[in-house]
Amino acid sequence: MQSLPSPSCGRVCAIRQMTKQEHGFPVESAWPEFKLSNMLLSDAVKKFHESIDNEWDFLQRSACQTAAGRALWKHVIHDPVADVLAGEKYLTSLHEKMKKDHLNNAREISGVILAVRTLWFDSKIEAALKSFNGEDTQVVLLGAGMDARAYRLSCLNESKVFEVDFPKLLQMKAALLQLAMSSTNEYEKLAVMAKSLIRVAADIRDDDWLEKLKRSGYLPERNTVWVLEGILYYLSHQQAMQVLNIIAANCNLTHTVLLADFMNKSSTTLSQSNFQFYSDWPDHLLPSLGFSDVKLSQIGDPDANFGLMHDPFNLFNRLRKLPRSIQTNPDDNKPCCRLYLVSASGSPE
Repeated sequence: MQSLPSPSCGRVCAIRQMTKQEHGFPVESAWPEFKLSNMLLSDAVKKFHESIDNEWDFLQRSACQTAAGRALWKHVIHDPVADVLAGEKYLTSLHEKMKKDHLNNAREISGVILAVRTLWFDSKIEAALKSFNGEDTQVVLLGAGMDARAYRLSCLNESKVFEVDFPKLLQMKAALLQLAMSSTNEYEKLAVMAKSLIRVAADIRDDDWLEKLKRSGYLPERNTVWVLEGILYYLSHQQAMQVLNIIAANCNLTHTVLLADFMNKSSTTLSQSNFQFYSDWPDHLLPSLGFSDVKLSQIGDPDANFGLMHDPFNLFNRLRKLPRSIQTNPDDNKPCCRLYLVSASGSPE
């Protein structure tokens, strides 16, 4: 996923310093050296990531960028294999941005939005599974990318997890994970925490992804948590609505939970943006499709800050103070780029 633009540095140094301390980042001018693991430096892993750089398109490569964010925000995100899935190129690039932000006293360190988004989805997945009171539950990750939740979230230990994504992406991911698990040092304790993990090679932009999911063991009548993290806005409007309607139809069969993030229109109109689908009012859209109990959060809200958004003058807290209908910030005439984190549910009852 691409980051929302960061604002220029402000003047309240004490608040910025406090925020860095609470993030777990050093306050002194020196930035800690970034050291790649021996596994990342191995010829086998380097060869895999060279193939990614040469053969994957921007959407597929965005999975590595997300993994890099999780790896470099490891003081708040536990994802022990994220660095191997990200690769040296994306780790180094993000680390340089984070270092620059630190030296410039930026109000937001690069990757913070990804860290908050990851933690929000983690917490909502756990809450959704608890709401099923121990009943058999399926968790479907659409556009799973380099997501490693099946290896790191203990709350999945009674759930069947399905990862749906491009065939070559899932093959590469499986190969990298196998290399990590065969390591005798850094990743020797890596194991699947989910009850089961099934990878489904399918493109959710096509019409047959649900049938492929069913053929892989997905049961439409069983309680399901659908996770769409960092994927909807890469789809066209028609494709995104088709996916949402398919999931909404599941509400007529069984208890269904949807967890997704939406961009507003301003976010998709940025120069050099690859984003397409947007919704300024996903909390209105989803009920019209058949979902109920829709809850929307913005980055920085009480359930979407995780101690990383204390500076009242950062981009996200400033946006939260403006009505959501405003597309241009009156203070600086810049687009109001918002990311909405949305949970919704539905059931036959």
